[in-house]
Amino acid sequence: MVIAVTYNKDDGTIFGHFGRTEAFKLYTVEDGKITSSEVVSSAETGGHSALAPFLKERGVDTLIAGGMGMGARNALDAMGIRVYPGAEGDADSAVKAFISGTLSYDPDATCHHHDHEHGESCGHHHEDGHHCCH
Repeated sequence: MVIAVTYNKDDGTIFGHFGRTEAFKLYTVEDGKITSSEVVSSAETGGHSALAPFLKERGVDTLIAGGMGMGARNALDAMGIRVYPGAEGDADSAVKAFISGTLSYDPDATCHHHDHEHGESCGHHHEDGHHCCH
């Protein structure tokens, strides 16, 4: 099993928005134990629509993330990647909790806007009032 986590390289936490993450931390899990992990940059993927194929090419079958839009969830589902959105906190701890069956996440966590490609940052929309679910 390969688990990906949206990753904040500054502090090792789960990044709050799938489509804006600059990195993923990938964990290889065998027999209920993490056997390896690596941080991979997603900066050169080409954005939202390329992230699901990017993860699939790396063998990911499970994703732990903060908020994400329905388009991303649908794309990940089409790639056969199980999604656990609405997770927060330390990435390593989240993966250990997932393995033990105790991961705290919100299966309904979504962002209700389609992108952030106009310069605004997640949760700071001034015209339409939309905010990311973190």
